[in-house]
Amino acid sequence: MKIEQIKEIADAVLYEGYLLYPYRRSAIKNRQRWNFGVLYPRAYSMAKRGKEPWHMQTECLLQGGPQTRLTISARFLHLLLNSVVQDDHPSSLTPHEFPVERQMQDEWEEGVAREVVLSEIKLQDILSQPLLAPIDFSGRYVSTTSCDAAIISATREQQDICGRMRIVAYPIADAVYRLRVGIENTTPLIGVDPEQREAVLLHSFVSTHTILQIERGQFFSLLDPPVHVEAAAQSCQNEHTWPVLIGDAGEHSAILSSPIILYDYPQIAPESAGTFFDGTEIDELLTLRMMTLSDDEKEELRHGDERARAILERTESLSTEQLLKLHGVLRKYEGLQPDEGGKDK
Repeated sequence: MKIEQIKEIADAVLYEGYLLYPYRRSAIKNRQRWNFGVLYPRAYSMAKRGKEPWHMQTECLLQGGPQTRLTISARFLHLLLNSVVQDDHPSSLTPHEFPVERQMQDEWEEGVAREVVLSEIKLQDILSQPLLAPIDFSGRYVSTTSCDAAIISATREQQDICGRMRIVAYPIADAVYRLRVGIENTTPLIGVDPEQREAVLLHSFVSTHTILQIERGQFFSLLDPPVHVEAAAQSCQNEHTWPVLIGDAGEHSAILSSPIILYDYPQIAPESAGTFFDGTEIDELLTLRMMTLSDDEKEELRHGDERARAILERTESLSTEQLLKLHGVLRKYEGLQPDEGGKDK
């Protein structure tokens, strides 16, 4: 499977729960977000006595040799805070005369996708000697002010974040290795109240997950490992994430390690016209619900997060044929077959 197809599935993890129906910022469920794969700054995790994670660890098994090459990608959302202050004051007032009680403020967060890709990693170079790679993304601050019937001040603020990836492999049998990939958030917390989760989230990695690819080798499934590596598979220690094979059924060249537990070979339904950020819901049901939104609700979506606006525009442009595809489909089901001992397998 090509990396573009792999990322399509990985993006479903990246944006799971990003916004939920009715996709309005004012909805309570969209004011309490960012619950999957959050890696907080280490200082915050220590202050919470380790109850909130600052690192994630993936362990999986692979078969390889001197020519084996790995590509490993760490992906997450870097939050950006939008703030808008509107003051409906008479135009004759100067800024220092604005009455505070007449100000209206709105804040919301959006996620900016971040990715660190390490390619052409030689298996022999990471045997017992970890490869350390920095994760470093700068923040930004943009402020704009417009004056009309009201003065509107808008800011877009993003904090600096940093951390590292730690990659190492250990031989456990002939041509079989245990691969360990760690992601750590070491962002310093300066001037941030550790009791304010919303403020700490701006310094966190959100929806963190890992994509692992292999050339001249293969990964083993941890859910259904071959007999000769079954004990080693059971001893793999995965923290805050779970690795599954990804690609077409039977392929062993890529793994998605996700904070959301999946089966091997997860797929995006071909009938789906696009994401709704809710993998547990039915696309047809959400589509019909979108069509029942009031004009005021739709207007709020059009002036809100661009991804919510895209859902609305996509839903309103669906053809009758596309809607019928969402109604349901009968897929082939393969039941359990008894093995020679009479047990299901």
